Amino acid sequence: MSITSPFKLKSSSPELEAAVQWAKDQALACASDRDPVGLWYEAALPGRAAFCMRDVAHMSTGAAVLGLGEYTKNMLLKFAENISESKDWCTYWEITKDGQPCPDDYTSDADFWYNLPANFDVVACCFRQYLWSGDADYLNDDRLLHFYERSLNEYVERWDRDGDGIPDHVRGEGRRGIASYVEDALTPKAGGDLIAAQYAAYAAYGAMAKLRGEESNAARYGSLAKRLQHIYDTQWWNGEIERFSSAILQDGSYYTKYYLSAQYMPIYFGLIDSEEKRQQAVRDIIRNGVSNVEEMSHLPEVYYATGEKEEAYQVLLKLCDERTKRREYPEVSYAVIGSVVTGLLGVRPLAERAVVEIAPQLPDGMEWVKAEGIALFRNKLAVEVREGRVTVTNQDGPAVQVCIGNQTFRIGEKEEINVWQ
Repeated sequence: MSITSPFKLKSSSPELEAAVQWAKDQALACASDRDPVGLWYEAALPGRAAFCMRDVAHMSTGAAVLGLGEYTKNMLLKFAENISESKDWCTYWEITKDGQPCPDDYTSDADFWYNLPANFDVVACCFRQYLWSGDADYLNDDRLLHFYERSLNEYVERWDRDGDGIPDHVRGEGRRGIASYVEDALTPKAGGDLIAAQYAAYAAYGAMAKLRGEESNAARYGSLAKRLQHIYDTQWWNGEIERFSSAILQDGSYYTKYYLSAQYMPIYFGLIDSEEKRQQAVRDIIRNGVSNVEEMSHLPEVYYATGEKEEAYQVLLKLCDERTKRREYPEVSYAVIGSVVTGLLGVRPLAERAVVEIAPQLPDGMEWVKAEGIALFRNKLAVEVREGRVTVTNQDGPAVQVCIGNQTFRIGEKEEINVWQ
């Protein structure tokens, strides 16, 4: 039996309707509930029947929209369960549908593929999944807590060879401990995406610790996050070229050329504190672009986060265009679903406040859009934006708080509200 979802979208734009329908069908075709690993969806190169850490972390929001939160949770738990000292506090980068390390990436605990941002990416993803679902297991499950603690302590200590608090790659180590998601011959000591992911993980775990009532841990990890943010702002920024450096090279110098995910991940993870520098960074990304669909799939989120709604919308359509090479890569369809809901419709569940914020960013010329069956918390919501007004319907589930602008509403099951945006 195929996996289904009640999520659907209608719009005055037939292009958007077609794009989202393609993305939904493609995403659900990647999901399975029949294999030894348990609930999972393909999140790796097509044909491997596997899921990798980076892809799952990025695809998780789209999966949540489609009601696949338990699939994501199972995969995140598999990563958490396999962290070990013998792998220097790494886990399996990629796991097959049989629950085994993917042989394309893993030979032994001494020889395997690993990108160092991955542990941090997964920690940050777990917090985002909590915010979306309200599932307290993300705060309390012993397996996840073990992964968080080891990733933010022993993992950092093992891979930080120069004592600056940031893991680093040493040339000659090969594929085990790559310091960026950019996989090329540059082999930097640390990429901008690595420090960005580490920042996000510290901030996420600090927030989780606060929710658990652990004030000292909340303060500690919050302080570690702020330290990295300050280092990035003051030491990585190059005022002469008005760009953040993209990497630290093996000789300790800063690499200032454009370097793909090392450029856009700091926006994606919320590392850049200065609005002026964030705008300069996004203009840099618009000018220089990306090199493949995996990278392109991040751009709508980056653009919506910086108010570039027109750029975001054009990339969404391009990702779904049948002329786009490798659009069947699983990350693409999930990223499209996630970006349409969180960006274009502006839906942002915040479980720690028991509220759903909604701030749409429709492109110029789009008259209306309506999405139904958006899975969040224990609910299914419908959101319609038309002629400056937002209608939210609680299609299924307990009463939910919705915040639009400076107004907050309580919507019971089967009830709706209609307000000016």
